[in-house]
Amino acid sequence: MNAESDERRAGAVPPAPEVATGESASEEPVFGSRAPQFIKRSRPLHLSWQVGVFVVGLAVVVAGIIMLPLPGPGWLVIFGGMAIWATEFVWAQLVLRWTKRKVTEAAHRALDPKVRKRNIILTSIGLVICAVALTVYVWKFGLVMPWKIKE
Repeated sequence: MNAESDERRAGAVPPAPEVATGESASEEPVFGSRAPQFIKRSRPLHLSWQVGVFVVGLAVVVAGIIMLPLPGPGWLVIFGGMAIWATEFVWAQLVLRWTKRKVTEAAHRALDPKVRKRNIILTSIGLVICAVALTVYVWKFGLVMPWKIKE
């Protein structure tokens, strides 16, 4: 017996039409593996694919962690490694979605006119304090280059 008989279809609601842009009505991303179908068909091949994606993502994340104290775009590389993991693992997709949401919220908060005004005022005060401290130092000790210091 067929689970979807004609009687059921008659009373069912038709599927929602696609939006004019070609995207489906639901904006939710699809979770799970994005491996090609021929890889997903074979369990050992799919497991090997997942291990490979994990190792490559791990190498990129470790390189990003190394770049944090050293010169280089550490956080950008770490998020790149997370994006590599997100192509295969649901947990990485959830972490990446949470991170994107938090970054978007922070950007909106930073662009708030009150917050921008406060940040500009605090930056100006900090620059004035640094300029005063530098002026006092030069007035008290003079402008002597480090390689010309007499012992």
